Amino acid sequence: MASSCPADLAAMFGANTTDAAGAATFICNKLSDTTFAVDSTYLLFSAYLVFSMQLGFAMLCAGSVRAKNTMNIMLTNVLDAAAGGLFYYLFGFAFAFGTPSNGFIGRHNFGLKDIPTTNFDYSYFLYQWAFAIAAAGITSGSIAERTQFVAYLIYSAFLTGFVYPVVSHWFWSVDGWASATNYDSLLFGSGVIDFAGSGVVHMVGGIAGLWGALIEGPRIGRFDQSGRSVALKGHSASLVVLGTFLLWFGWYGFNPGSFTKILAPYESGNYYGQWSAVGRTAVTTTLAGCTAALTTLFGKRILSGHWNVTDVCNGLLGGFAAITAGCSVVEPWAAVICGFVAACVLTGCNYLAVKFKYDDPLEAAQLHGGCGAWGIIFTALFAKEKYVNEVYAIPGKTSRPYGLFMGGGGKLLAAHIIQILVIFAFVSATMGPLFWGLHKLKLLRISPEDETAGMDMTRHGGFAYVYHDEDDQKAFPMRKIEPALSA
Repeated sequence: MASSCPADLAAMFGANTTDAAGAATFICNKLSDTTFAVDSTYLLFSAYLVFSMQLGFAMLCAGSVRAKNTMNIMLTNVLDAAAGGLFYYLFGFAFAFGTPSNGFIGRHNFGLKDIPTTNFDYSYFLYQWAFAIAAAGITSGSIAERTQFVAYLIYSAFLTGFVYPVVSHWFWSVDGWASATNYDSLLFGSGVIDFAGSGVVHMVGGIAGLWGALIEGPRIGRFDQSGRSVALKGHSASLVVLGTFLLWFGWYGFNPGSFTKILAPYESGNYYGQWSAVGRTAVTTTLAGCTAALTTLFGKRILSGHWNVTDVCNGLLGGFAAITAGCSVVEPWAAVICGFVAACVLTGCNYLAVKFKYDDPLEAAQLHGGCGAWGIIFTALFAKEKYVNEVYAIPGKTSRPYGLFMGGGGKLLAAHIIQILVIFAFVSATMGPLFWGLHKLKLLRISPEDETAGMDMTRHGGFAYVYHDEDDQKAFPMRKIEPALSA
């Protein structure tokens, strides 16, 4: 509560009040406690929703790979969360949000020392950890079905402990050099409006996966001897759909939850406040995903002649990845445009991937990298002045740059183009050498024999299922496993 609360309230008590100042202080403290409790509960609930996306990633990944690699990809998703939790606790959170610091990297609160502070509580750490492991989960999809398990552990620890935290510091910390909340030094007078992470989360994960997949090369059989594309279809459309719906559900914590506070009136006593902005953000998120799904559905029908459910799921997620940057500062009608273009971007990126013989089983680099970059540009074009000034209010200043197409000039667009360039450069300069080093040390890709047989049997001691897809029978015959008879 504002420091003037006790004085203002005390003046309202009548002359017969024995201790007006004491009563006013008591009431104001209780109101302040309630505000902190409501906001913290809201943030924790949002963190739980974002964490549920890990289950969505696991199901989506499992359904998108062949049955012989199901256990492997599921285990990598578990380890993304576990390793990410430890390394983000030790280093990542401090690099991202430790304040005061310089514009490049945080330098306080390692191991959550001195938490809670006036800036954030434990709930904020949990929420940001859920974001960090989401970035790692994106990367795991790009290098699925051919990567050694030790490589997963190394890249996941490095990504969640250093690479992702540094990028999030730049654009989300109050000290970050391009942050929209660094009021003392706003890039082009605006900073970068990447509200929930089209760049910070999705581009980081997608570009990291891009380098991993490029350095590893395509899976055996993905392209024939003449260079033509051969579809290596995932084994379960049911798991893909299940994972997509779980991710959709979790996105309502990912985007609306990024406000971190809900009990914040824009004008005290009015029905319209930050709670309204939270609802609007959920609506824009929904519309972008729905539009992208339908655009992909009919687009693929025209291109291939089929109604393909897995393509539609990827299109839906591409719309979500794109709207994530501007979900809080655009109108619902603009979200429809965002989703439509995101589906086109994903289709174009997939075409280029085939043309250049790039193999990404989950289309993660195309989806999160390509659609994430489009979302950053979209925000710079369609951010509405009113919403920008409410969500990113600057003390003592009534206006700040907003979307180019909404009459706000090109300053925000310039800042966002710089964001795309620096994220691509930094992630390439860190994750690229890491994957290259693992490759040179022969720690990155499994042997051709193991890849053909499937990592579940060769690396994890058995298959996820007691039977096998017909498509894989020729590669590695399987039989039903019967329980051993007791002696």
